[in-house]
Amino acid sequence: MSLTVTAPPAARAARPAHRPYRVRVAAVTRLSPSFTRLTFRAPDLADFGTDGLDQRIKVVLPLPGTGFDDFPVDDWWTSWRALPAHRQNPFRTYTARAVRPADCEVDVDFVVHDDGGPAGTWLSTVAVGDEALLVGPDATSGVHGSGVEWSPGEARTVMIAGDETAAPAICSIVEQLPADARGCVFVEVPTAADALPLVAPAGVDVHWLPREGHAGTSAHAGHGARLEEAVRGWTARYVTARHHGVPVEEVDIEHDVLWDVPQGHAPHGASLDGDLYAWLAGEAGAIKALRRFLVSEVGVDRRQVAFMGYWRLGKAEG
Repeated sequence: MSLTVTAPPAARAARPAHRPYRVRVAAVTRLSPSFTRLTFRAPDLADFGTDGLDQRIKVVLPLPGTGFDDFPVDDWWTSWRALPAHRQNPFRTYTARAVRPADCEVDVDFVVHDDGGPAGTWLSTVAVGDEALLVGPDATSGVHGSGVEWSPGEARTVMIAGDETAAPAICSIVEQLPADARGCVFVEVPTAADALPLVAPAGVDVHWLPREGHAGTSAHAGHGARLEEAVRGWTARYVTARHHGVPVEEVDIEHDVLWDVPQGHAPHGASLDGDLYAWLAGEAGAIKALRRFLVSEVGVDRRQVAFMGYWRLGKAEG
């Protein structure tokens, strides 16, 4: 279930693992009230990497008036940072939901929200035929697994939890789990209508947790509340609690990045919880609380818990 990042052949050592792709929007599909899928197309997407899982990519957003004219192609990151601020295209990180090299297409699923940020504003007006720009893996570079965080090692019990921002990555991971995988998946979403079709192995249960109308009321549950409730309930039933947990270092989510993706593996002689790999992603405050619960309260080995704070409640995307 793990991916290994392999060194490129010496002849291709200088070729970057990720590069920009100039594309066009080929389709705009509303999947649910909170999710919209954009299909991007371009001839050189035939070389786009197909590692799948939670493959991170960048969606570069156009600047008023100049679009993508100033976005660098060679050594894009260093060159972009050297540009004056007013010429720097903003970009955001997403998951490549599907890659079809034969069709020269890539799908990216976006959360629909109106926060006034550049990504939400762009998504509200984007149309078929619009130019766009992706930064993603280059299959011809010889590097595989770059930008993929899912790393369960030999674990066969998985617990995957996240909010709507993690839903595209979660769906992609679940679709690629081996047939003998077992465990549970929890996805907290704004409404019941945001539960997306997802085929999972027979031993993996998938639960969509709408915040709207939780506990029989018309009010919205707090962000992360349903996720924490579900994870605590599943853990109490299926994970053998250890006699004591271990303290975890506190991360200042107001200033630091909440992100750690250790190589998952089952310690020798471990029981069910030793075979567990937990992958947590979404709002930083909720993910921090879940990680503390699993490691400090339950005693799950921290090497078996991958956690990623995608965003912070109360902070605009910028």
